[in-house]
Amino acid sequence: MQLNIHNMICQSRVNGPGCRFVIWFQGCKFNCPGCFNPDTHSFEARMLMNPGSILSLILKQKDSIDGVSISGGEPLCQPEGLLDLLHEIRQKTSFSILLFSGYTYEEICKMPLGEQILSYVDVLIDGRYDKSRHSARNLLGSSNQQILILTNRYTQRDFEHIPSTEIIINSNGQITTSGIHPIIQNRLTK
Repeated sequence: MQLNIHNMICQSRVNGPGCRFVIWFQGCKFNCPGCFNPDTHSFEARMLMNPGSILSLILKQKDSIDGVSISGGEPLCQPEGLLDLLHEIRQKTSFSILLFSGYTYEEICKMPLGEQILSYVDVLIDGRYDKSRHSARNLLGSSNQQILILTNRYTQRDFEHIPSTEIIINSNGQITTSGIHPIIQNRLTK
């Protein structure tokens, strides 16, 4: 099974508690006005990878990260591949899993693979981005979104002091911005 991936960051501090490996899925059907990552909306193939290859990259960071954050685009537009990836992460690591989704918890539970997907997730940040309710606090792009703690791994307090934005310069000089800036909309570098 191939996943259509937009980008990955090996170590981030703005996409959940601690240092995290971040995966952005390519493709989103919501097209929320004002979305921070409009480059992730297209369903055209960008970087096709199987879950095992992604897991190998994650394992290379095993001594440097606390968990994996999955965002998009919309990860649930690729439910079978997402489920395979989550299964691989859970089977072969002890990392926490945080999932960002424009779908609400209730909508995910009604999906054919929704409850299986959620069974692997420690924290779900749900809801579509609403530009009129922009908040840029504690991983929430807008105030209608919510942080749902699905296991006992974290508490709401763990999400109170996460930085809102980071700028990463890799060894090739490529600059990537990540997170949510309170004033300027950020985009993942192409």
